[in-house]
Amino acid sequence: MEDQTTAETGPVDNAWAIKIPKFTPEDNPHGLLEESKFATLFPKYREQYLKECWPLVQKVLKEHHIIAELDLIEGSLTVKTTKKTWDPYIIIKARDFMKLLSRSVPFEQASRVLDDEIGCDIIKINSFVRKKETFLKRRQRLIGPNGVTLKSIELLTECYVLVQGNTVSAVGPYKGLIQVRRIVEDTMKNIHPMYNIKSLMIKRELMKDPRLKNESWDRFLPKFKSKNVPRKQPKQKVKKKPYTPFPPPQPESKIDQQLASGEYFLKDEQKRAKRRHEKEEKQLQNKKVREEERKKDYIPPQEKVKDSVPVTNEPTVDISKFKAKMKKASKQQKLVTKS
Repeated sequence: MEDQTTAETGPVDNAWAIKIPKFTPEDNPHGLLEESKFATLFPKYREQYLKECWPLVQKVLKEHHIIAELDLIEGSLTVKTTKKTWDPYIIIKARDFMKLLSRSVPFEQASRVLDDEIGCDIIKINSFVRKKETFLKRRQRLIGPNGVTLKSIELLTECYVLVQGNTVSAVGPYKGLIQVRRIVEDTMKNIHPMYNIKSLMIKRELMKDPRLKNESWDRFLPKFKSKNVPRKQPKQKVKKKPYTPFPPPQPESKIDQQLASGEYFLKDEQKRAKRRHEKEEKQLQNKKVREEERKKDYIPPQEKVKDSVPVTNEPTVDISKFKAKMKKASKQQKLVTKS
């Protein structure tokens, strides 16, 4: 007896291989004491599809003794338990079923959630990236060219995956849902999905080999190296001011400025005369500036004087060399005449 109990309660090699016993009406003969109810909103473009498939939805939920209501005015889907409902968790499954239907998942895939071994996961991906351009690029990277990357994720994880808007909806076994979430989150963190897909494929092959059961698989799996890509530097860099814990001084009000200059204590006539005087001074200054600008046209430009060659009294020809040259020439001429 002791050996049997330790075998049942001891550590398990593969928890995913354990089969969960089926929950039947005999396990809960008294049913539920209270009524549970969940409502989910759906967008306007899903109204037509939901109207078409609603009889099928009611038929599927009727098998589990759940009532489903479609409110087209408010745009909501409601599920609630009845007195005949015996499974306490089926209302949570029905709620997830309604969520998937409102998120553009087809009825055939969404209805799988009602099974015990199948679950769903709705992953929000808009919070990973700030810029819209990078968000769209990474979301497209998850889908791949012609949806090839998404299809390979579905085949490896045995889950149905739908990328739409700011969320990714996944339906499938619980082990596959964990893998889908990891791939999606890594993709939005700028890790290419092919790294995770490749590692899943390698793990699938390694699981077949019993010799590698108790060994580490790190040497077989691909490793992602993050690269520091040089980013575009802004043309005008804003210099940060030195931090001071004190707030900047409050600007002076108009009354404070008048008190400082003494204008506050002047009478209305004096104030007017002062303003008039300031205005006249300003006009005079502007007039002087305009006159100076007009006079600029009449100022003659400075003439450019060419650089004169400096005159030197020294002769440029060497006289001694010139004399020697002339003597040589006369001697040669004499020789020619004699001959």
